[in-house]
Amino acid sequence: MEAVRYVVDTLLRLLTLAFLLRLLLQLVRADFRDPLADAIVRVTNWLVLPLRRVLPPIGKVDSATLVAVLAAAAARTAAAFALLGIGFGDWLSFVRITILNLVVLVLSVYLVALIVYALLSYLATDRYTPGGRLVTRLCEPVLRPVRRLIPPIGQIDFSVLWVSIAIVALLQLLH
Repeated sequence: MEAVRYVVDTLLRLLTLAFLLRLLLQLVRADFRDPLADAIVRVTNWLVLPLRRVLPPIGKVDSATLVAVLAAAAARTAAAFALLGIGFGDWLSFVRITILNLVVLVLSVYLVALIVYALLSYLATDRYTPGGRLVTRLCEPVLRPVRRLIPPIGQIDFSVLWVSIAIVALLQLLH
């Protein structure tokens, strides 16, 4: 039974991750001609396109993608409750766990993106490889405010380090 729980949770986490990446990339106005972004769009279109017919965008937030993220996260929590044999009597804990899982997923996405961003700065001659542009576009809005507070020392930018430390601290607080 544990293997079934693992497989179901992993598949639903990946589905939620795909919808979340689509939402985050839309929010940072990433280039969706990128092969990785195009793959994310193709994987998530089955739910987002029908929702778009019903839900109009709210400002720069695509409400259809936001609803898809919330639906996938709720499905993951519902599947976990069902496989554990927990009923849905306490809706408050259901919503709390769903939101907490989403926050942890967003923080994890940014932590991985920051690690890739740092590696690209050391390994690649430029960050304009197909996946590198997306990572740069995703990380720069988070790093910019930190760079204003703590400017680079010489040629070394410590903003990735400080944001990563903050994300890991938040993840530890949430666990």
